[in-house]
Amino acid sequence: MRLHLSRNKIKYLLGALIAFVVMDGVLTEFLIDGGRAREGNPLLEPLVGEVGFMIVKTVGALLCAFILWDVYRRFPRVGVIATWVAVAAYAAIILWNSSLFLLS
Repeated sequence: MRLHLSRNKIKYLLGALIAFVVMDGVLTEFLIDGGRAREGNPLLEPLVGEVGFMIVKTVGALLCAFILWDVYRRFPRVGVIATWVAVAAYAAIILWNSSLFLLS
């Protein structure tokens, strides 16, 4: 099984991860404002609805991307697997949040 991606492909994957995290933040803001959901992370819950929420989400996503990039440079297979797991997890979160819009 080939798990080593070219540098450009891993950059696109990390970009997708950052986009998914930011999209999760935007969807969360809309869902909470509409009374359809609540923030599941107790550390972020007090920040929802404030500018700080999106700043924390964006900075956290960038920090994770830089860490995953560093892991990829040192251990390419581990970096690829960890990045794919994070992207898949956030894709599932985005699907879940999107379904809350459709079902309510």
